[in-house]
Amino acid sequence: MEVVGRVSGRRNWSDGEKLEVLADAFRPGVRVRDVLQRRDLSSGLVYTWRKQARLGLLAGTVPALPAFAEVRVAEVESIAPAAQLSVPTPGLISIDLPGGVRVSVDAAVDAGALARVLSVLG
Repeated sequence: MEVVGRVSGRRNWSDGEKLEVLADAFRPGVRVRDVLQRRDLSSGLVYTWRKQARLGLLAGTVPALPAFAEVRVAEVESIAPAAQLSVPTPGLISIDLPGGVRVSVDAAVDAGALARVLSVLG
């Protein structure tokens, strides 16, 4: 007698089944690999479903909002008055754009990158 572990061909998974697998695989403290082995799934399939769920493409899901990181604003140390003077630095190029934007680069700037930055800033 021969036991076949996988059935050839593709299986159609309902959105509910996909969400059930995702909930199981991405629970805190659970290794995704263990869930994949237990359910006989490939990792690529599960990560494709995860992306679909994030985009709201599976029934019962909404697109995920971007994740934000906590930002803390630190106190700025006062600058010595002598350092506040506008002393030209050798090799430094300052470009004043309309609207009060100033771009400062040194002599080693990549010309292509500078052109892209200036085109965006207008």
